[in-house]
Amino acid sequence: MKAQLKVRMSESDAHYGGGLVDGARILALFGDAATELLIRYDGDEGLFRAYSSVEFLAPVYAGDFIEVAAKMVKAGKTSRNMEFEAWKIITAAPEAGDSAANVLEEPILVCKASGTCVTPKEKQRIKHDR
Repeated sequence: MKAQLKVRMSESDAHYGGGLVDGARILALFGDAATELLIRYDGDEGLFRAYSSVEFLAPVYAGDFIEVAAKMVKAGKTSRNMEFEAWKIITAAPEAGDSAANVLEEPILVCKASGTCVTPKEKQRIKHDR
C-alpha cells in the first residue's frame, strides 16, 4: 500500500538563512502520508509512534516542489511499519528571476526514513486477516 503527495515549499516553510527549509517540515509531510496510509488501511488516522531511522540527504529551499512517497511494508495487529522518501522535483531558480523555477531532469532524494505507526484495535474500522 502506498501514498504520495506533492507540496511546494513556501517562504513560511523557510526556517534558516537563504530560504533553507527545516528538516522537521519534511517529517511533517511524512506524517501526513502516514496518516493517509492508516486511513486507507484501518479507516482511522492512528498515531505515529516512532521513527527508527531518518536521513537528511540534500537541502530543501523555499520554492522547491517536494514529492513524498510512503509505503506500508509490514502490518501487525496494531503496528504499521512504513518507509518514506522525499524527492525534490522542481527547484527555485532565483538567479534567472524572482519567480523562475526549473523542473529537474533527475529528481533529488532529499530525505528517507522508516517508522512505526499504531492504530489501536478499537479504532480499526477495516478488518484484515492477520
